[in-house]
Amino acid sequence: MNVEKFVDFRERLTENIGEVIVGKKDRIDKIIVAFICSGHVLLEDVPGLGKTKLAKALSKSLNCSFKRIQFTPDLLPSDLTGIYFYNQKTSEFEFRKGPLLSQLVLADEINRATPRTQSALLECMEERQITVEGNTVILESPFFVIATQNPVEQFGTFPLPEAQLDRFFMRLSMGYPDYQEEKTMMKRFKEEDPLDSLQAIMSMEDIHYVQNNYHKVHLSEEVMEYILNIVLSTRDHRELELGASPRASLNLMRGSQALAAIKGRDYVLPEDVRELAVPILSHRLILKSSMNSTINGGEEIVEEILQKVEAPLEAIRE
Repeated sequence: MNVEKFVDFRERLTENIGEVIVGKKDRIDKIIVAFICSGHVLLEDVPGLGKTKLAKALSKSLNCSFKRIQFTPDLLPSDLTGIYFYNQKTSEFEFRKGPLLSQLVLADEINRATPRTQSALLECMEERQITVEGNTVILESPFFVIATQNPVEQFGTFPLPEAQLDRFFMRLSMGYPDYQEEKTMMKRFKEEDPLDSLQAIMSMEDIHYVQNNYHKVHLSEEVMEYILNIVLSTRDHRELELGASPRASLNLMRGSQALAAIKGRDYVLPEDVRELAVPILSHRLILKSSMNSTINGGEEIVEEILQKVEAPLEAIRE
């Protein structure tokens, strides 16, 4: 495994996206990690913080096909997957592709669609395929979903079921820019939108290399046990109804490997695990009623667990 290819992948992608998105390098790093691991990202934030711009900049940089879906209560599953229609000229049924047949999909305000429509994403996110009228269509690789939802506005929304939340590799929040970042953004967008002139910088060969080789990063027995201890601590926590699933353990392991690779290491450190624990675990936790009113309750619990679980200090590279 060539670690330099991972470092180059991260640097070029961050620099190119940085032409559009000012700051937020830590968020971009985590999205790159999710993409390398073939995971999906849930962006939970108020409107106007650049979630759509980020998704478009990522798709352009990666040279991937892109579709944006505005989720509404009247959206049907067939609006996502596509339909078979009868072509009178050929006297045959033909498949008309839906927006899910793209490499990068932005599911905007996903919680405004009904559970029936939300469930159309379950198969494609996990199995990388869709089923239309009994026929299975394999999705093109890479396939990456960025979904957004507003955590404040709850009127007319349908909360995502636990099964779907668990399929998101991580949950992130863009957050407001600071004074200097917002001033730089205003200057950059004053005359034109830099997204219009953004160029593709990655080839499919680059993408396939990082996605097929990140798992070769060494993970010691001690770090593996550290990950497991963190996840197990969520399952018997006094303030949690339900802890993180085994899928969470696998995602935290894979994410730590990818993060180590883009930082130029061929081995995982406990710091990699701690950096990703909150975005990968917090949205998978079901809180008891006494904590339901706390918006960031899951994040606070994971932070608390990280303080209590002892990290390994030696034998990381062997």
